[in-house]
Amino acid sequence: MFKIMRTKFLIMAFIAFAIPNAYNQLPQDVYKMPLREVLTEIEKKYGIKLQFSEDLVRGVEVRYPRWRYRSDTETTLTNILYPLDLIFTKTGDREYQVSNYVYYQRPPEEGKKHLDRLLASYPSLMTWEYRKSELRKCMLHEMNLDPLPKKTPLNPIFTPKRKMDGYTVENVAIETIPGVYLCGSLYRSARGKGPYPAILCTHGHAGSDDPNKYGRYRPDHQYRCAMLARMGAVVFSYEMFAWGESRLQFDPEVHRTGLALTMQTVNSMRVIDFLTSLPYVDPKRIGMTGESGGGTQTFILTALDDRIAVSVPVVMVSSYFFGGCPCESGLPIHSCTDLGTNNAEIAAMASPRPMLVISDGDDWTQHVPEIEFPYLQKVYDLYGKKDNVENVHLADEGHDYGFSKRIAMYDFMARQLGLNINAVRDKSGKIDESKVTIEDYSALLVFGKEGKLPQDAVKGPEAVWTVLKSLK
Repeated sequence: MFKIMRTKFLIMAFIAFAIPNAYNQLPQDVYKMPLREVLTEIEKKYGIKLQFSEDLVRGVEVRYPRWRYRSDTETTLTNILYPLDLIFTKTGDREYQVSNYVYYQRPPEEGKKHLDRLLASYPSLMTWEYRKSELRKCMLHEMNLDPLPKKTPLNPIFTPKRKMDGYTVENVAIETIPGVYLCGSLYRSARGKGPYPAILCTHGHAGSDDPNKYGRYRPDHQYRCAMLARMGAVVFSYEMFAWGESRLQFDPEVHRTGLALTMQTVNSMRVIDFLTSLPYVDPKRIGMTGESGGGTQTFILTALDDRIAVSVPVVMVSSYFFGGCPCESGLPIHSCTDLGTNNAEIAAMASPRPMLVISDGDDWTQHVPEIEFPYLQKVYDLYGKKDNVENVHLADEGHDYGFSKRIAMYDFMARQLGLNINAVRDKSGKIDESKVTIEDYSALLVFGKEGKLPQDAVKGPEAVWTVLKSLK
């Protein structure tokens, strides 16, 4: 009997404790659910399939999820995911991919709408020229380059020249601002005396633990530099900021900052200064090409520096992708003016100078033929120079600077800069890269494997900002 009474007392005590606490719960606690459960419920409710990684949902909870449901599937997904900095992309008839929000990418249809708004804002050549001027001022301001730093001596450091089949190579470091050294390799035609056209060759972020498959040391990068030299150009292959030998002065993490965007622009401008200082270079025939992050450098420099006469940005011109590295989108250049801008419009600032846009079917350039290229043609048509912009779209290829992309670039550069493309054809008339010597990365270093820098070399981002401020 005592045990029964004790049990009843405990039950009553529990109820007396539990009921008030249940009533005291706040709505945000009552309606809170794990995101994993919410997504499963949405799948059943709307008859859809959601794809996501478990890491994305682990430990994440949603407040008031069922109050966010609507009759429309995509409105429901927006209400649930956007407050969590998550987004969804339709991948099939009733399938969606859930992923983290990234500031540097939008849906393709938003890119198309943005280009339409931009194009409507400059119906004449005069309004477009004014737009270019305003964008240029704003971009330089956002990169902390207004005014541009005073130019200081480049003090080039040359290594011994190496003779190859139809071209030579020597490694060069230039002091772009006092104490900051940009390293690269200078490829020159072994034929003639010039003046030769010059081409800036930048690289993207493709990397590997093997230094021979990294940055400007990669075979695909060496191929295009050597081939252009064999065709009769002077080519400077150089590194991104805080990349390659630049890491002798700056930690790799510095590359993923806005300073990298600033310094890569400064460095490229100083490369033009260096090339045009060479007595055998024709300053009116300067070209530039690069892929991925190197493509970004290509169209940004062309937009800002009229000395670039011909440009070939590869797998990077997009109206809805702004570059996943802060060295491309880490400063608010894309927020310039009330309308904002995007990489397709920045690329259009090359107009009316000849430009070839190379795109592929497996990245953010997959829509170039129907979105970005028609826009570019309309901008060029304001000058009556619609034929000065071209597009080679390789729908079955991916994000690289592969052989077929290089072939397209060789042909365009030859036509625009007066290069001899026959110098790189075989007996059957096909482009032949077999005579190019692919060197070990160590042969392309300026400061050697020991990395012995000049005594005046500065280190760290704070030192760079100090130097830049002193040059205003």
